[in-house]
Amino acid sequence: MPWPPAVDLYSDTQTKPTAAMRRAMADAEVGDEQQRTDPTVNRLCDRVAEMLGHEAGLFLPTGTMCNLVAVAAHTSPGDAIVASVDSHIVRSETGGAAAYSGVITDLLGSDGGRFGPEAAAEALAPGNAYRPWPRLLCLEQTHNFGGGTVWPLAQYQAVAAVAHETSVPVHTDGARLFNATVASGTEAADWGGPVDSIWIDFTKGLGAPIGAVLVGGSDFIEAARVHKHRCGGAMRQAGIAAAGCLHALDHHIDRLADDHANAARLAEGISALGLGTEDVETNMVWIDVTSTGLRAAEFLERLAAHDVRMSRVEERVRAVTHLDVSAGDIETALRAVGAVLAELS
Repeated sequence: MPWPPAVDLYSDTQTKPTAAMRRAMADAEVGDEQQRTDPTVNRLCDRVAEMLGHEAGLFLPTGTMCNLVAVAAHTSPGDAIVASVDSHIVRSETGGAAAYSGVITDLLGSDGGRFGPEAAAEALAPGNAYRPWPRLLCLEQTHNFGGGTVWPLAQYQAVAAVAHETSVPVHTDGARLFNATVASGTEAADWGGPVDSIWIDFTKGLGAPIGAVLVGGSDFIEAARVHKHRCGGAMRQAGIAAAGCLHALDHHIDRLADDHANAARLAEGISALGLGTEDVETNMVWIDVTSTGLRAAEFLERLAAHDVRMSRVEERVRAVTHLDVSAGDIETALRAVGAVLAELS
């Protein structure tokens, strides 16, 4: 495949900073982030904390590090955390919670990454001499491997309330939280308010090259700051990165609706070509290629020959729309899929 591919639907992590974002980064006022004297980082953390309805925020290089330090700040070695079986914290972080915090993970079955208060209550039953105590419930919004799905707000609130009834805090992986707010017509604080900690990632739909912000109560953030430093996340003149994140908050949230529309069009076109797709709620299209007689990897190889890139999760093909994919690119991708199918006929 020529690089970069003509249409890159591998992930919304593939975005490049826009010219305006680069200018904002170049002009950023900076200081020493580790010593809390970088004014741009401080402004970003304060703004995200306010948007999500929490007291304080912490700037970290990646979303995975947000999960890593949040679990550590909420738990002690030997505790259990509860998460859906297909959550990012389970499937895509190389056992970080276990390796760093010494916790085990109790896995919950789910419908598109979502489960109800009854299932949460059962999973959060107190521990005993044989079973570790559950000390943290982990949610994900939107849910990546669930299909880019959005929790219904009432269900999300009910699950968080059940956890709090048993004195268990709730942590939300909000990597694509703004995809959820745009798709559901809600505010970020609607999702931040019911939980004890939550973060947003700026390197996915928001199009920044680096950075995530974890928010929570002031005491929690101070505890998280220790773990951030311990695992190498403290930075110096990080305002250069934070300025890109601030630009994204100002310019790249509302336009997520375009990504959702492009994903819906892609799913419609692929279905018309005879392939199965899952329901599209945000910017992800999950495609079933078994009817072609090809394994997912083989299908992607053939697609790459037509200069279009998607990704594979086991035997599902995933296409993710984002800032650098236009409506015209979607039509190009559909023609490429059609060409692959024609080669097989």
